[in-house]
Amino acid sequence: MEKRCQKVETVPGGCPSSPRIERIVEDAVRSGEYRSAEEVLSEAVSVWQARHPAAEPSQDDRQAAIERLKNFGKTHHLSLRGITIKQLCDEARP
Repeated sequence: MEKRCQKVETVPGGCPSSPRIERIVEDAVRSGEYRSAEEVLSEAVSVWQARHPAAEPSQDDRQAAIERLKNFGKTHHLSLRGITIKQLCDEARP
């Protein structure tokens, strides 16, 4: 699929946008629902993030990270001062 290039301008604050997006942001601010373009864009980003949550690492990815951590600690003679890596990993989970 070929995409057509269009002129991209910058809204206040340096965020690149198309003229269409710029009009939408200006209309949202003009409506009084938002105080600034930044507020409109901030909400848009929040909505996008809610729809696209960060991918959870797989169990294999976690295990590989644990092994890298173990090897790094051994190589550099580091200590967790009595905390196990499992405790450390459990503590880091949301």
